[in-house]
Amino acid sequence: MAALLLLGQVAQAQRLIRKAETIPAGELWLSPGDALQVRLLGEPGGQASFLNGQLLTELTTEQAQGVRGVYQGTYQVQPTDTLSGGKPLWLHLRLPDGRHDSLQTSFPVRLLNPNQPQLAVTKGALAHLNYGLGDDRLGGAKMGYLDSLVLLHVVGRVADQYRVRLAEGHYAWAPVAGVRLLPAGGFVPASLTGSWSVLGDSLYDYVRMPLTQRLPYRSQVLQNPTRLVIDVFGATSNTNWITQRAGLRELGTIYYEQPQPDVFRMVLPLRHHQSWGYHIGYEKNTLVVQVARPPAKLRLKGLLVAIDAGHGGTNVGAIGASGAREKDLTLAIAQQLRQELERRGARVLMTRETDVSLEIAERVALLRRRRPALLVSIHVNSTGGTTARGTSAFYRYPAYKPLAEALYGRMQETGLPGWGLVGNFNFGLNGPTEYPNALVETAFVSNPEDEKLLTDPIRQEQMANAMAAGIDDFLKAARKKGLGGWLSKQAATE
Repeated sequence: MAALLLLGQVAQAQRLIRKAETIPAGELWLSPGDALQVRLLGEPGGQASFLNGQLLTELTTEQAQGVRGVYQGTYQVQPTDTLSGGKPLWLHLRLPDGRHDSLQTSFPVRLLNPNQPQLAVTKGALAHLNYGLGDDRLGGAKMGYLDSLVLLHVVGRVADQYRVRLAEGHYAWAPVAGVRLLPAGGFVPASLTGSWSVLGDSLYDYVRMPLTQRLPYRSQVLQNPTRLVIDVFGATSNTNWITQRAGLRELGTIYYEQPQPDVFRMVLPLRHHQSWGYHIGYEKNTLVVQVARPPAKLRLKGLLVAIDAGHGGTNVGAIGASGAREKDLTLAIAQQLRQELERRGARVLMTRETDVSLEIAERVALLRRRRPALLVSIHVNSTGGTTARGTSAFYRYPAYKPLAEALYGRMQETGLPGWGLVGNFNFGLNGPTEYPNALVETAFVSNPEDEKLLTDPIRQEQMANAMAAGIDDFLKAARKKGLGGWLSKQAATE
């Protein structure tokens, strides 16, 4: 037994390659034209290769941050290449003295056949697309959410994300967990658009556009004038009329553009400067856009306001030096905010009222189902040090910045210094477009001075009152601006 162990140690010591990997790491699916990048770490001064003789370049120590024996290579995938089964790659190293070694990459590489397109459909309530492969504790930067059963053309994969082609020159990344692969060989998603129907009921305005497939889309609200713009990828116009019926209260005269042959752009002018949210989804293969109207009176009395107390249950959140827990602090402040809003006549929807574990998806599902007029999510901040302190507010979409701005301004009136107003915040509760939403980081529990404020019931009440006043300011500003976006649009066309 000892002899076998010794032989194993000698064999390990004789290895010339210490590491062989693809860049980026993880399972790879590639299409013709993609770059296959590999890296080898081994003995310096040799000749490294892969794919039947493709050479790797040994980097200088300056290029490799002082490390010797780093070899890198890039190969552009050709239409005639075959690795369809998906296997790890062999990387080889030969030294001048004749010694040689080979080592496989940890993950397989598969080359997709462009003549047999790989399709997938979205699944689940929170299926979404990302702009790129970047990741942090909030996840990748999201392009937007999609309805279920939206058809995607998969042209690659890196680890747990599929690369999807939306249109010529437009690509995105779809998390593996949010899609279901279809058998290879389907047609690339494409559709002509039908003629639209635009109408309103007692609650919303609607736009319905027939398609033959559920195509992916991307949306944003633009200002000056205020308008909702939706790009439908893979769609080409066959819209010969747009019928606008009675009952519309938020939508102006809508129209479309065709910025490129396979990108169809819906432009929906809004009558009010402040957007109150919208939902995009499918009824069979008809794309339906549901546009929210402003609350009838733009006052707290009778308004349904949602409050989210961050964390809860097993998700404790940040902890201060004295042991104060974020989940307890957020719930205490949220309950104070609820009391103040109800005192002002509002109706309140709490995502949680006790110390329970609640996933982001569960909170979003509740909010989408109840459709509040707006949402405020309450958290406490924390850093690795103790010097940072103060309050801050976060928003995802520019259309909802006014809510975050109003909350931020009032929170600073409690005596807390302003830490910052943060936009494009990639947090799950800020992702939905159905209602204005903002997140308030009340103060830093990692700062001893802030922690004392956060644990003081009197200061908790002050923070709650400040947030209620911020919501009221937001409503007053929206009431004052009124039809500003619509009137500026009208003036521009006269």
